[in-house]
Amino acid sequence: MREKITRRKKISIMIPCFNEVDNVGPMSETIVKIMTEDLPQYDYELLFIDNHSEDGTREKLEELCDGNHNIKAIFNVTNFGQFNSPFYGMCQTTGDATISMSCDFQDPPELIPRYVEEWEKGYKIVSAIKSTSKENGLIFFLRKCYYKLIRNMSTVKFIENFTGTGLYDKSFIDLIRQLDDPIPFLRGIVAEYEFKRKDILFEQPKRRSGKTSNNFYSLYDAAMLSITSYTKVGLRVATFVGFLSAALSFIVALVYLFLKLTDWHHFTAGYAPMVIGVFLIGSLQLFFIGLMGEYILNINTRIMHRPLVVEEKRLNFDEEAKTQDESERTISDK
Repeated sequence: MREKITRRKKISIMIPCFNEVDNVGPMSETIVKIMTEDLPQYDYELLFIDNHSEDGTREKLEELCDGNHNIKAIFNVTNFGQFNSPFYGMCQTTGDATISMSCDFQDPPELIPRYVEEWEKGYKIVSAIKSTSKENGLIFFLRKCYYKLIRNMSTVKFIENFTGTGLYDKSFIDLIRQLDDPIPFLRGIVAEYEFKRKDILFEQPKRRSGKTSNNFYSLYDAAMLSITSYTKVGLRVATFVGFLSAALSFIVALVYLFLKLTDWHHFTAGYAPMVIGVFLIGSLQLFFIGLMGEYILNINTRIMHRPLVVEEKRLNFDEEAKTQDESERTISDK
């Protein structure tokens, strides 16, 4: 008769990082303390995926992995952007649930026990929602406007003030592994598939250390990815505005011709209406051609189907294989 060793549930914590040399150490200490003191009944793995840091982050991660085999790391050969790297990291986790959070402490690690508590109640996704933030007030306001805009424009119910941090059940992780999407947008995927979800409100603190890598281009890239992946409004607006502009131009042309032919009060408007119309129509055309270009770029990226991430190195993943072999061993009764 053979008896299987009982396997404890495992929690994976996935943390993407880029130039976070001052944060990876304190973050790993905080996570390990929470898992060993507050959640000792669970096994855990802490996975850092580094997006080609150049400030000593990788050297620090190697030290952390040498000191604790529950800590793992993936080093990317180059920077694959703010969406691909975290998404790929989530797909590499092995836990019964995966928690995704930033390395700068703006996603409070103290919420981890709360995530797990709600997960054990049956929720497949526990999402952290920023109710307020200690970041720049203007940036937070613009973010809120963006979330409301994309929610109203999208065909799916986007979650306002949700950046992707939270807990994801293994069933959701299995789903995103199957999507085969070269430019994934996690917030859209969560909204699209509508797993049983619990929202937790929190106040976003300031970064613990270092400077954010987000800039105007990265924020614009995020906005365009969500718009071109989950909305049709841009193209529809271009069609409607084009039609209205053409109709308006035709009416103006008829009025202009009538006034010219009838010599109404010695009509001398000259070329002003024509010049204004040309600049107006031309600017609208340029705007919507650019918007159409964003949609085409999205399609082009998907057609090329390049890999999400190309790895340079993995640390401590061999320890995972050894642990799995040990957990699968059986005890034979005499």
